[in-house]
Amino acid sequence: MPLRTLTRVPRDIDTKLVGAGGTLFSAPQLPQALAGSDGTNVHRVLRIMLEDITPTPLGESLTELNRFIVLSDLDRLPVSARAEWGHLLLDMLRGVPGVPEGHCKWRFRRLLDADKTHQLIVGAATRFDRTIQVAFTAYVQLRHHEVTTRTGRTEESSTLGVLLTPRPGGGRPWDTSTVRVHGDLEIPPEDLKIYSDVWNRAFEDGDVVDHDPAEGPPAPTAV
Repeated sequence: MPLRTLTRVPRDIDTKLVGAGGTLFSAPQLPQALAGSDGTNVHRVLRIMLEDITPTPLGESLTELNRFIVLSDLDRLPVSARAEWGHLLLDMLRGVPGVPEGHCKWRFRRLLDADKTHQLIVGAATRFDRTIQVAFTAYVQLRHHEVTTRTGRTEESSTLGVLLTPRPGGGRPWDTSTVRVHGDLEIPPEDLKIYSDVWNRAFEDGDVVDHDPAEGPPAPTAV
């Protein structure tokens, strides 16, 4: 029998759902090439992120079901895209250190799945502390609000944000933090304005980078 590759063909995806600069991609659901067939181990970056999340202590209001959902959302990234994402994430991590004290450099990659209800945001930042955690949470909430406002599918939509920050002192190269939101966040208008003013101005000024695909295997749907 001849081999066939089943490809997820994006339906009526409007790349503007993720904002200006969105790009449409497709990826095979059953790729013939195995992960790592490019001769590198960069596809393992996603696996390490999953392993980081698995033993993380849960907050008081969270259960193991919440952890499973986060892992499932991250694992939606197609196998054929993982090497390209791995290359990019390692490059992002290399690019965020070395800023003046008190400053933070951010780099992001976003993906909206073909069903328009699952958004994945992966970012890298110079450091991790309470201020960075609050800022990243605001970013995830803002992008979730913007996309769901455009799709009109708020109640069934979710956004997972994963932040990588360099770990000082050796050992593992980074720390992994997550934020997941779902449905209508009911963000007060005054807070939404602050989030938009801060983050969208940062992108306009070039202080934050939202990455186009790097050279390599295609990433799925809109980035």
